[in-house]
Amino acid sequence: MQTELLAGDSAGLFIGLITILGLAVGSFLNVVIYRLPLMMQNRWKAECCELLEQPQSPPVTFNLLKPDSHCPHCQTPIKPWHNIPLLSWAILGGKCAKCRQPISIRYPSIELVSGILSGIIALTFGPTLLTAGLLLLTWALISLTMIDIDHQLLPDNITLPLMWLGLLVNAQSFGLTDLHSGVIGAAAGYLVLWGVYWLFKIVTGKEGMGYGDFKLLAALGAWMGWQQLPLIIILSSFVGAAIGIAGILIQGRDKNIPIPFGPYLAIAGWIALIWGDTITGSYLQFAKL
Repeated sequence: MQTELLAGDSAGLFIGLITILGLAVGSFLNVVIYRLPLMMQNRWKAECCELLEQPQSPPVTFNLLKPDSHCPHCQTPIKPWHNIPLLSWAILGGKCAKCRQPISIRYPSIELVSGILSGIIALTFGPTLLTAGLLLLTWALISLTMIDIDHQLLPDNITLPLMWLGLLVNAQSFGLTDLHSGVIGAAAGYLVLWGVYWLFKIVTGKEGMGYGDFKLLAALGAWMGWQQLPLIIILSSFVGAAIGIAGILIQGRDKNIPIPFGPYLAIAGWIALIWGDTITGSYLQFAKL
């Protein structure tokens, strides 16, 4: 482990600080997950009105920073001390400080997941420049997962910069793989799912997945190289099939309702990032290859 570079208490302090940073970033990710799709919808509407030469409503400032965070029920601005990750939600009993309407447990859950995953990155890769890059990758995957669950959308605003960042990191000596493997991984990741998409469409006449899935797998290939793509595809397909079948059998989910594939790609990609070599090695040992 890279954390061997730090001794005892120093390693624990580093991991603790990164975990706290992850909790704080998780609070911001809640904003990204909610607002980014709305920002995209507003831009699309404006572009459509411009194309059709229709009158537009006066522009309202709405981005990741403005308006300030507020209660969705009573519109009361959230004070800074009411926005401390996990702690504020627990102290307030999961309710708005003013109107006492419940605040979804989803918000602290995302903060907690962000903190835990950030801590695991710090534990695994230690105090390195690579850790900084992988934290950005982790936070992006969390955002993409939740946006795809909510809207069946994987924004280019996240997937494309993520792919280019992966290639830039691998162009350095501290990357996960070499640049050659990253470039092939990006191309192969896109083309594999692109091929599956068209094969499925030709056979069934339906679209089995969106173009955002191609770009997400391309981004994962750019970060981890083409060598990890088979594992990512197998893991995501297995998890997706298992959850989809469980939803149909247990919850009576309509099998005709599309299931977003992005979350499974993101989860499989992160698992491959941390335990990919171990999983592959165990399989080869089991298969005696």
